Amino acid sequence: MPSRFSQLRRWRSGASTHTRLRDLTGTLVVVTGGAGGIGRAVARAFAAEGAIVVVADVDIDGARETVDLIDTPPPSAGGSTAVFGGGAHAYELDVSDEAQVRRFAETVRARHGVADVIVNNAGIGVIGPFLETPSTAFENVVDVNFWGVVHGCRVFAEQMVERGTGGHVVNVSSAAVLAPQRNIAAYSTTKAAVLMLSECLRAEWVEHGIGVTAVCPDLVDTGLIRNAEYVAHDPERGIARRARALSVYEQLHVPPERVADAVVAAVRHNRPVVTVSPRARTSAWIARLTPQVMRAGTRFDID
Repeated sequence: MPSRFSQLRRWRSGASTHTRLRDLTGTLVVVTGGAGGIGRAVARAFAAEGAIVVVADVDIDGARETVDLIDTPPPSAGGSTAVFGGGAHAYELDVSDEAQVRRFAETVRARHGVADVIVNNAGIGVIGPFLETPSTAFENVVDVNFWGVVHGCRVFAEQMVERGTGGHVVNVSSAAVLAPQRNIAAYSTTKAAVLMLSECLRAEWVEHGIGVTAVCPDLVDTGLIRNAEYVAHDPERGIARRARALSVYEQLHVPPERVADAVVAAVRHNRPVVTVSPRARTSAWIARLTPQVMRAGTRFDID
């Protein structure tokens, strides 16, 4: 077993290796779920910092639209084209399929090199009471939101470790993990697992110069809420639940660009957990300081 001192030396060496990512110019960044929302904003934000960006999504047309926005930004966008002629590149990817993710990672390495940053952002939602949520719907959320992150972490970190020059992994969790809520058990459970996975991997990979960040955004202006599956035994209740959720969302959402800026800063400064909105930070403090109040509040429907 290695001594404590040898472990400390490896940690310090890893931290020193990671500092190269303070300058993102020319780095290779892979973003899953990049066809829109947070993924699209993150891809554009890294490109604006001079990174070469690989955009992956099950929606290949949406991924190509993101690439077009990066490679040919409108004059009002302030310019977000990557440098060194690298630009951005679109790929079709189902993150729930481990074999497909591994083939994708090998393709990226062969065509563009080993990724410096992987942003595991792809995710889906299901909203409704637990007892009305079919097992198939629950499993689908687990496959994408949790196993998709596991696959992305594994295949890209393997390449980073083999290369030996560090890197960074960003896993998109959610503010929903900061306090329990009704009607989103499947979604919150997978995002809580992503948060703990990120914390564990951060401890394991520090000596390799690989940072790991869990990002916990609040309601963000994306298609997640609009495209979520709303489950109910009565179809009319499902329609009403969707309408109420969208009403709350329209009032409280934050722009995805705010999340993207937080992600870029987290990579630069190797931050472990990032909450994006004041409401998310408030929820975290209430959960820590007055858990009984927090639990009482969760008894009310948010949708």
